[in-house]
Amino acid sequence: MTAVTRLAAGLMLTVVVALVVGTRVWAQTYPDRLARYIVPGSPGSGADILARIVAGGLGQLSGQQVVVENRTGAGGNIGAEIAAKAPADGYTLLQISMTHALNVTLYRKLNYVLLRDFAPVTQLATSPSMLVVHPSLPVKSVGELIRLAKTRPGAINYASAGTGTPTFLAAELFKGQAGIDMVHVPYKGGGEAMTSMISGETSVYFASAGIVLPFVKQGSLRALAVTTAKRLPFLPQLPTVAESGLPRYQSGNWYGLMLPAKTSPEMVARVREAVLATLNDGGVKKRLADIAYVPVGDRSEEFAAFIKSEIGDLGKLVQQFNLTAD
Repeated sequence: MTAVTRLAAGLMLTVVVALVVGTRVWAQTYPDRLARYIVPGSPGSGADILARIVAGGLGQLSGQQVVVENRTGAGGNIGAEIAAKAPADGYTLLQISMTHALNVTLYRKLNYVLLRDFAPVTQLATSPSMLVVHPSLPVKSVGELIRLAKTRPGAINYASAGTGTPTFLAAELFKGQAGIDMVHVPYKGGGEAMTSMISGETSVYFASAGIVLPFVKQGSLRALAVTTAKRLPFLPQLPTVAESGLPRYQSGNWYGLMLPAKTSPEMVARVREAVLATLNDGGVKKRLADIAYVPVGDRSEEFAAFIKSEIGDLGKLVQQFNLTAD
């Protein structure tokens, strides 16, 4: 290697290092003051736990406080309405989920337009779901649940975190494909729905796998199947719903971050870099893995395209099953 070549290589390395370090510093300067993180989920729900992991990570990296606000109700729409009216300065973040894409067609009228009133930042994570029942329900498999529901139409109830939430959609998909009738019991959030299941007030629930697993292990709930296309690596003995008699069945959830629509592209990029730094933190990765959440961290334009696709696909399901929240 000649002296000129070595000099060029050294300069290139310096530029690369400067870019990497610069990105990290830039990311860690956000937030540089108190930030507000709105999560349309109740305390203890899967959405809430994810929000606190991400908000905590952002705060730890920046040294600034990121306050999580639980704004429940109307299938996640109340939280979205509040965030839509917030200042577009990058300091009010909204955590959305599949629910918000579903709500576009599930509700006849909303006080916000998802892809008009918000700027996508990045998809945070995906989450598999698990079909669980209260131990008092005399079933130990998906097949047994379907057979029991067919002999007792309308006698079995299922909990959800609210109409339009993934817990609701998963159950409605299950009902439609199995040809059964179960009564819907909506709650204000996942925490309340879980409490109803443990107490025996409700009998069936499609919950976030990582959140419900501790209750399954201690015997408070009984797991029948997972809703993913394949079995979960940390629960290989638990079958999927698809292999248990409903071959077309698949469900789950995803979460992402949005900012008010008029937020500058520079601020959106700044927030995204800070979030990516958080998702790549070792401690955050472990906490997400512990609750079976898979981090994503895609580009803002990719997340926007994904949301648009989800709105179309979920809208077809709303029409197929004649679902409504109004």
